[in-house]
Amino acid sequence: MKREYDFSRAVRGKFFRKGAELNFPIYLDGPMHKRLERLAKRNGKPVTDLVNQLLKKDLELLESLS
Repeated sequence: MKREYDFSRAVRGKFFRKGAELNFPIYLDGPMHKRLERLAKRNGKPVTDLVNQLLKKDLELLESLS
């Protein structure tokens, strides 16, 4: 790491896009990912859809307990 950085030609907000949505990567361990891939293939869905469906149900269950 340098002791000093030159920001004299920097542009504030150069990559800012109002209303842009960020998709954060979620990393699963190997065995979990393989299980989800098998289930997704069996149901004819992408893994992303299956994971979202599982998370929605888990959140509903957690919210009902609170």
